[in-house]
Amino acid sequence: MLDEVARARAMALYDVAGARDEGLLDDLVRFAGQLCDEPVALVSVVEEHFQRIISRVGTDLTETPRSQSFCAYAMYGHQVMEVPDARDDKRFADNPLVTGAPHIRFYAGAPLVTAEGLALGALCVIDNKPRAGLTALQREGMTIAASAALGRLVERRTAREAEGARAALEDSEIRFRTLADTMPQMVWSTLPDGYHDYYNARWYEFTGMPEGSTDGEEWNGMFHPDDQERAWDKWRYSLKTGDPYQIEYRLRRSDGTYRWVLGRALPIRDGSGNIFRWFGTCTDIHEQKLALEEREIVSQELSHRIKNIFSVVSGLIQLTARTRPEFAPAARDLRERVTALGRAHDFIRPHSANSRPSPQIDSLQALLWQLFEPYQVGDNVRIAIAGGEVAIDDRAATPIALLFHELATNAAKYGALSRNDGSIALDIDSDNGTTTLVWRESGGPIIKAPENAGGFGSQLIELSAVRQLGGSVRRDWRPEGLVVEIAVPSAALSRAA
Repeated sequence: MLDEVARARAMALYDVAGARDEGLLDDLVRFAGQLCDEPVALVSVVEEHFQRIISRVGTDLTETPRSQSFCAYAMYGHQVMEVPDARDDKRFADNPLVTGAPHIRFYAGAPLVTAEGLALGALCVIDNKPRAGLTALQREGMTIAASAALGRLVERRTAREAEGARAALEDSEIRFRTLADTMPQMVWSTLPDGYHDYYNARWYEFTGMPEGSTDGEEWNGMFHPDDQERAWDKWRYSLKTGDPYQIEYRLRRSDGTYRWVLGRALPIRDGSGNIFRWFGTCTDIHEQKLALEEREIVSQELSHRIKNIFSVVSGLIQLTARTRPEFAPAARDLRERVTALGRAHDFIRPHSANSRPSPQIDSLQALLWQLFEPYQVGDNVRIAIAGGEVAIDDRAATPIALLFHELATNAAKYGALSRNDGSIALDIDSDNGTTTLVWRESGGPIIKAPENAGGFGSQLIELSAVRQLGGSVRRDWRPEGLVVEIAVPSAALSRAA
């Protein structure tokens, strides 16, 4: 059964009305009538409800209801359909075109079938007198003429589609350029190999360069000399890998000054995944860059002053201890705790390139190495840290510093670090959203659980691990050394977690 929806779509593409108005098939229709020696010849296209005649000789008909169409039957076949006498054919005997004008008796029609297998209609010849049939030559000629008619319709369709595609492309180009030229960013595009072949109006306005003067590789000459090699390296890497391109660099403005811009580009791929264009933008970020640098300077200055406050507080404690000897032991502990807080602050405070500590500033291991540095003796690592890197940020740095400073101080007074051959192993494990730290002392004096487990040091450990980090602390007073297991949610150590 014919797909009428598909047929309607196909006929719309062929523009049969235009073909009729241009007389596209008139010579083929005349040839068919002369070849078959028939007074009437025509080409019809059969729609859902009507038969439209797009070329004709010997008749004034322009359309008929589909129910009266002979061609609606002819287009089903794969060869010329012949009706010797319509009055003797039960399909057509009662047809108004047979019983009334033009009194059709003989009909022969060659189907018009597209390459997709959709029947459009037929090329036919008609007579008001019965006829035995066409000769073999006439049937072949009708078939060739029908094929030629369809070929012309196909050529017309192809030409119209190409014209439509060109118009759509031109319209798309106009729309793109209009959009690109109204954007506040500089917009550019390259071929797959990275050859720059398009810049929007904003680029030329910003740089003051003549149109086309920065095509190809000339774009890199617009960058600050100190940024050119870095920009090239990143661009070549993106071209090689297909990764998005992003870089900050200084771009020369029309007045000769340089301004910071953010350059970005993404590859455009076809259905097979191959890159056929790169589209990029340059965004002026000069003010934001300067503001960020200013904030960085202010932040570093503020942090430096806070660090000085720790030094002042520590000095006040020491001065008080000198004037109040009975306060000296407590003062010493307090000074050490203030110093630990200072180390934590130094770890999390904003840094310049010169002051930034190593290893990375967001590492739990890095913070612990800093805290334990006073307890290491030369190459003798008395507190060893093992386990994977765990992210840490400013929220957790202070409680972690107080907690492990307290453990290390107690170990130095009463535990493993109070003897030269004593040592501590700290194992870090992060799994299923929980970070576990196990502190194991060995080589120290034989210990036992203190009678007063609620001293200030213990309270400080509880405050840091439980209340501030939402974790738990478990102590095991083994004869060979204290074991402390601390478990905290990884999310409490770092917002990123």
